[in-house]
Amino acid sequence: MKYIGAHVSASGGVENAVLRAVEIGANAFALFTKNQRQWKVAPLKQENINKFKQWCEKYHFSAAQILPHDSYLINLGHPTAEGLEKSRTAFIDEMQRCHQLGLQLLNFHPGSHLQQIDELDCLKRIAESINIAVDTVPNVVAVIENTAGQGSNLGWRFEHLATIIENVEDKNRVGVCLDTCHTFSAGYDLSTLAACEKTFQQFSEIVGFQYLRGMHLNGSKTPLGSRVDRHDSLQSGTIGTAVFEYIMPDQRFDNIPLILETIHPEIWKDEISWLRSLEKR
Repeated sequence: MKYIGAHVSASGGVENAVLRAVEIGANAFALFTKNQRQWKVAPLKQENINKFKQWCEKYHFSAAQILPHDSYLINLGHPTAEGLEKSRTAFIDEMQRCHQLGLQLLNFHPGSHLQQIDELDCLKRIAESINIAVDTVPNVVAVIENTAGQGSNLGWRFEHLATIIENVEDKNRVGVCLDTCHTFSAGYDLSTLAACEKTFQQFSEIVGFQYLRGMHLNGSKTPLGSRVDRHDSLQSGTIGTAVFEYIMPDQRFDNIPLILETIHPEIWKDEISWLRSLEKR
């Protein structure tokens, strides 16, 4: 089964994300469990935790269908001791919030070397950060999102993802989220069915489908290999629709959250319906 949804707002309480997913006909969703642009926020209230769990049960959302995202401020490969410690503390807090909500996945951008340390050192720091977090918080899987490769961000090459995973001690506690916009912007072609076959074969050989725990389905405003992260609607922009025609009937993408982060929330319901039509072909 395909779990399709969008990154919905948790404004007013995390439980409201469930209702917003229902409104757009989703059977998956993503959310921020706290303000993604602040280091410190109030802890989750038990009342909100209880409502979140109750509404997930009422509307048939299991933990496998929900892909929370961590704060944009966190850099698990930070080159300075102070920045690294601050990021690790914040990431553990994010994982604890997921655990409180009964969730099992936490999506995150891997990190940046900030032109201060080399790539391999940064990748190993990211893996060490994951090791510390999963030793601290039970059950939650750290899901690395591939990036477009802007600036000094790592994670845009499949080899980066593989190196991080290689250095994570408990392989059951790490996974990958592939973003179609980021993948295309990083230079992996998704514009035809043949190109998709080649790209996902590379992913299979370098990383492995066993680590794929979610996807972000987005169009791109920028061309192949631009290394610029600018999302677009599914049927607009530079990628085309072949990648979605490829993914939807393919069982390798079953039973993981397929999350829209496209730029027009008012058409999310239509985009979800369109994706479901591709699944039935």
